[in-house]
Formats: sequence, C-alpha cells, structure tokens
Amino acid sequence: MNEKLALFKQLEGLRDQHRELDEVITRLSREAASNPIELQRLKKRKLMLKDQITVLEDEILPDIIA
Repeated sequence: MNEKLALFKQLEGLRDQHRELDEVITRLSREAASNPIELQRLKKRKLMLKDQITVLEDEILPDIIA
C-alpha cells in the first residue's frame, strides 16, 4: 500500500510540473521577444513529463481486459 501511495505522490508532483510548464510555455508564446529555442526545450520537457505521467497512470491503474 505504501508503494501505491508513493506512486500517487510522484504522479501528483509530475502533474504539478506539467501544469507549471504549460503556464510558462503559454506566457512565453505570447511574448514577441521570447527565445524559440528555449520555448522548444520547454515543450520537449513538457512532453517527457506527459509520457512519465502516462507510465505511472498505467502502473497504478493497469488496463483490465474483460
């Protein structure tokens, strides 16, 4: 049970990071003087976080074929 709780906490942390990155990317996208390379790096990091979130979600709630 402790392992599952740890996974939920890790998942929550990843979701928080993903949400924060989304806000930063949105803000930078609106700025004319934003660095496109930095923006691309942040988008790549956000995508990696999304992949990690998906892996954890699958680990916590595996697909059950009925």
